[in-house]
Amino acid sequence: MQDLYTLIKKIKKAPSMYLGQHSIICLQAFLSGYSVAKHELGEQSTEQEQDFREFPEWIRKRFNIQTSQSWASVILFYSEDERKALDKFFQLFEEFLIRNGSLEILSGGELESDVFP
Repeated sequence: MQDLYTLIKKIKKAPSMYLGQHSIICLQAFLSGYSVAKHELGEQSTEQEQDFREFPEWIRKRFNIQTSQSWASVILFYSEDERKALDKFFQLFEEFLIRNGSLEILSGGELESDVFP
C-alpha cells in the first residue's frame, strides 16, 4: 500500500478519479476505507498515519471549536459547498503538515517547496 500522504497528494491531483466526485465527504469515506483496509490486512500504522490521527484535533483548534463533529463536517460547515470544502481540506492539510515539520515525512527528510502544488 502507498504511504498515506503520497496518496492524499495523488487525490488532490485527480479527486474524481479516486473519490468519484470532488467531495470532502467522499474523501473522508475514502480515508476511512483506507484505514479499515490497513487494519484488516494486519498492517501496522505508519508514522504518517499516526501523525494524521492528530488532524481532527488540529482542525478543532484551527477553527476554535469544541465539537464531536468529524474534521470533514467542520471544514464543510465553513465552506460554501463540498467541492470548495475539499479544496479547503488540501490547503488546511498543507498547513497541518507544516505545523511541526511533518512536511518532511513526505519527502524522506528533504523539505520540498512544491509538495502540494
